[in-house]
Amino acid sequence: MAKFVLISITAFLAIFNPFASSLVLHNEHDSKVKFGYSGPTGPGRWADLSPAFSECAKGKSQSPVNILTHSNAIVHTKYKPLLIHYAKSLNSTLINYGFNVGIRYGAEAGMIVLDGKNYTLKQMHWHAPSEHRIDGVQFAAELHLVHFAVADHTLAVIAVLFQLGPRPDPTLAKVGKHLIKLPRESSSSSSKQDKPMIPLGKLNTHQIRKLLHSHKYYKYFGSLTTPPCTEHVTWAVLPKIHSISERQIEALRAPVEATCKKNSRPVQPLYGRKLQLYEAHHHHN
Repeated sequence: MAKFVLISITAFLAIFNPFASSLVLHNEHDSKVKFGYSGPTGPGRWADLSPAFSECAKGKSQSPVNILTHSNAIVHTKYKPLLIHYAKSLNSTLINYGFNVGIRYGAEAGMIVLDGKNYTLKQMHWHAPSEHRIDGVQFAAELHLVHFAVADHTLAVIAVLFQLGPRPDPTLAKVGKHLIKLPRESSSSSSKQDKPMIPLGKLNTHQIRKLLHSHKYYKYFGSLTTPPCTEHVTWAVLPKIHSISERQIEALRAPVEATCKKNSRPVQPLYGRKLQLYEAHHHHN
């Protein structure tokens, strides 16, 4: 059985609810269980790499999915806005997880309110190309903002899609100079050693809040998109497409392992799941 590296608060929560450990498992694995996106450790083989990864093959509510806007999305007339209450993060860290690059936030980074439940912002990370697709279209990149609800130890992830364009993404531009300096993962590092990281200190979340300003989102119940592919994750996929530069995509790919340069899991079967579209209706005079 694979052993996983857990941070203290998650280890504490996991004693009472094993699902809480997924918060860390989404991006922080024991280096002994390597997975990738091609070859013998690719997505089709994830379940074979460890008994803990069995849900990657057996799960019936897996992510990502292809959002068919005219067939599998139910429009909700009672719009429930996605409320964003992010603050300045005083203790953020840029991390090379080996299979993607992400930012881990301190305890005071803020929260979202989804379906009346509070979720605390814990970390965000990038995939290139995108994992979710809209009407079969795959985009250049996708940002995942991972949130944790203390009330019931569940996760909510907001997905933001990017296409190649003339304008770089302002959020990535803020950490770009650090991204270039982010160390590669050392093959000789022990499993107890931290991943390569750069402390960012105080990080203003203003640009991220702007990214998430949307009058429309698709909601569905899915899973983590990396092993152990744990389910019961609430997803909010924003259909508004943002711009990212080719240089930024290259910077995101540079530090990660060779089999993870294109770190997008294929879309998963819906198995009858319906996606809910929440859309604000504006009244014109």
